[in-house]
Amino acid sequence: MDLLLSRAFFLISVSPRFFHALQNSTFRRAHSPVRCPTLRPTRSFRYTSRSMPILENIAAIAKGMSITFMEMFQPTQVENYPDGPGPLRGAKFQERFRGVHVLQRDENGLEKCVACFLCAAACPSNCIYIEAAENTAERRVSGAERYAKVYNIDYNRCIFCGYCVEACPTDAITHGHGFEIASFNASNLVYRKEQMLAPLPAHMGANAVFNQAEVAGGAPAVPVQGS
Repeated sequence: MDLLLSRAFFLISVSPRFFHALQNSTFRRAHSPVRCPTLRPTRSFRYTSRSMPILENIAAIAKGMSITFMEMFQPTQVENYPDGPGPLRGAKFQERFRGVHVLQRDENGLEKCVACFLCAAACPSNCIYIEAAENTAERRVSGAERYAKVYNIDYNRCIFCGYCVEACPTDAITHGHGFEIASFNASNLVYRKEQMLAPLPAHMGANAVFNQAEVAGGAPAVPVQGS
């Protein structure tokens, strides 16, 4: 009996608060606005600063591929090397091509090199080695007091920059058109003076590549080794 009375007293004391809270929750639920999922606007493509690089990249790729497709249907142009005619066996070079060096002679047939060491000093790869010697009345090699007794160029290190040609005050060293210097032995790429020295002065047709007018005029077309 006491248990029933305590439960009844509890319900009487709690029921007003309970019913009031229940009514408030029901009212809020009934009158709350219906939440619909928000519809995001469709993203449209606009010419903005962010999209322009994409268009430029696409245009560049299309331009490059168009050139590729045009070249695919063009005839192939090749040089008939090494089965071509002439001393270069079909190879074609521009006049400014820098090949194997040539040590030139003057109009008297003497060596132009005076062993001033300016070419070796200007060389950034330190590939030129020179030993100087004095000219004598019995044996005159160059037109000055000294000549290059030893003149070596290490093509393992040469970068064909042309600084030695620019530094030479007597135009003794020039670039020829020699390019067939590949070797499996590194010691074969150290060229000596005898390998680079021109057999005849340039005005006599020693370098037929650079003196075509003289050769056409009657000068002997004697190609220089490495030209």
